[in-house]
Amino acid sequence: MNELEALRQGIQGGELFLEYQPIVELESGRCTGAEALVRWRRATGVVQPADFIPLIEDTPLSGMLTYWVIEQLAEELGDWLRHHPGASLAINVPPELLGRGGLVYAAQKAGLGDLFGQLVLEITERSVPDRLGLAGLAMASQLGVQIALDDVDMQAANAIVLSRCNVHLVKIDRSLVAQIGPDGEAPSWLVDLTNLSRSTELKIIAEGVETAAQAQALHEAGIALAQGFHFSRPLSAGSFRVYFAEHS
Repeated sequence: MNELEALRQGIQGGELFLEYQPIVELESGRCTGAEALVRWRRATGVVQPADFIPLIEDTPLSGMLTYWVIEQLAEELGDWLRHHPGASLAINVPPELLGRGGLVYAAQKAGLGDLFGQLVLEITERSVPDRLGLAGLAMASQLGVQIALDDVDMQAANAIVLSRCNVHLVKIDRSLVAQIGPDGEAPSWLVDLTNLSRSTELKIIAEGVETAAQAQALHEAGIALAQGFHFSRPLSAGSFRVYFAEHS
């Protein structure tokens, strides 16, 4: 059995599950929501998304998995979102699904139609949408969904994506955050990020924050939000609800 067939059977057989990476305000430590992360539980152990998501890009399984994530998120935290109107949940979206109508339909069918304002769709620079995709993002934005550009590395190509898409959030790649040393010395890109945050209405989220020095340097640079092991590891839905209650 090849990996694609194994994953298809895994989706249908209940081998996949979600964890939630809390997102926090750097100034207050308050949790504002989370990013939903999919895991694959196999006989050999838990497989991380980086090890199987690339296998399904541009295949029918990308849609199957994304719609499963939406349904699972709705089941686990849909009612929780309704009781916490200020919170948001983010999901990663493959480019081939954008603009094809399935995402909005899947969210509505899963019972999230009244929660569009609390959902975030994350796209990556390498998945710059085509014409239909851009139209899909525009429609989602009109419904209240926020759009996040993920894995931003502060290169010129990011500006092209930002100019083409109606982006509300920018997520700074963990490889950049790792450049902030133990003394909190700010790398050159952090100055550029400060200028970006001050000159636009974009919200900026730093990924992969693992130390207090990194969190402090980002806060001093004017970055509002962050996620990473310094705050919490990815959590089950139940544990995330507890974390949110303790940090809200």
